Amino acid sequence: MSTTVFGVVIGAILGVVAVAFGFWAFILVAVFMAVGAIVGRIVSGKLDVSNLVDVIRGRRSSS
Repeated sequence: MSTTVFGVVIGAILGVVAVAFGFWAFILVAVFMAVGAIVGRIVSGKLDVSNLVDVIRGRRSSS
């Protein structure tokens, strides 16, 4: 199991817990799964955090 899949599984588990306690369950599940996938890709080294921060700030390179 890759770390990305592991992150999604952890996010889904947290989302299911959130479903039991809130009305916005589907949105929470999607957010938790996305966060889990991003954390999994960072841990596996497939996502560079500094590049991600630059994209969020709008400082993308043209290359």
